[in-house]
Amino acid sequence: MILAGEATRSIQRTADGRGARILDQRLLPWEIRWVELRDADTAARAIREMWTRGAPMIGATAAYGLAMALAVDASDDGLAAAYAMLVETRPTAVNLRWALDRVREAVAPLDPADRAAAAFARADAICDEDVALCRAIGEHGQALLRELAVAKGGAPLNLLTHCNAGWLATVDYGTATAPIYLAHDAGIALHVWVDETRPRNQGALLTAFELANHGVPHTVIADNAGGLLMARGQVDAVIVGTDRVTANGDVCNKIGTYLKALAAADNAVPFYVALPYTTFDPVTADGASIPIEDRDPDELRLLTGPTGDGMATVRVTDSPAYNPAFDVTPARLVAGYITERGVLSRL
Repeated sequence: MILAGEATRSIQRTADGRGARILDQRLLPWEIRWVELRDADTAARAIREMWTRGAPMIGATAAYGLAMALAVDASDDGLAAAYAMLVETRPTAVNLRWALDRVREAVAPLDPADRAAAAFARADAICDEDVALCRAIGEHGQALLRELAVAKGGAPLNLLTHCNAGWLATVDYGTATAPIYLAHDAGIALHVWVDETRPRNQGALLTAFELANHGVPHTVIADNAGGLLMARGQVDAVIVGTDRVTANGDVCNKIGTYLKALAAADNAVPFYVALPYTTFDPVTADGASIPIEDRDPDELRLLTGPTGDGMATVRVTDSPAYNPAFDVTPARLVAGYITERGVLSRL
């Protein structure tokens, strides 16, 4: 990822190796602040309160959180308690459980004295693998975008994305953004329509921040503008990430994704989903079986942003509010899944 002109990763081990360092995404793009996570409770809070978010990043943060817990109590009871606390922080993204399971499997057979070091090593490996997976997604997606660009005769591609599936949501590259970054770097002319993604505005605040840092042309739009742009022929493809894809190919992603898929289908715009194998959930049959997280209604009722005197929060309504965080796009609306193995018509 490119931040202030330099390449870095969105999660790193602390200098002493005993914790993890993440960007506090609640402050972006107005303030860049790295936060050190020093214990499992803080890691759990960072996930639950969305200091960090995105399915792969949640998994990586939880993996380090479990390692930190084992540095304090590496007994079987300590392992079980820390696992149980971390796995309940966010119910929808499947990478959370996947990463915790990988760490637990690595340390369970070991003597307790060896567990913390092994857990940190496994968390490091999870992060390295995520970078490689996202890079591969980017390479396959770049080839797809090149084909679309050729079909346009070299005119800039107009892509639309929803929420943030970039390097802030992963360890590096992102999922939906990886093809965009690699295509841009390869000289393919493109422009990105960035959904604001209410109510937490991850598109307007995070995706736009990422694209600006990488020098990718982009424009922020209201969530409900996408259908009009597609009807006008101003969108060549939609690329989104996902928090979970079920056995039948249904896609769970940030609320509002389903509406984009419907508009894309109605206007013959291909709708692609980018994901690594760690986000595929073969155990869950279909999208109707996914637990959908309901978040604090105040995320919808309040808005926070900078003023001349610092940050301020304002209320936009006093009415009751309902705030489901995700929706499900049926597999029939997906043109292809951009994975580390290639662009697949089905998983």
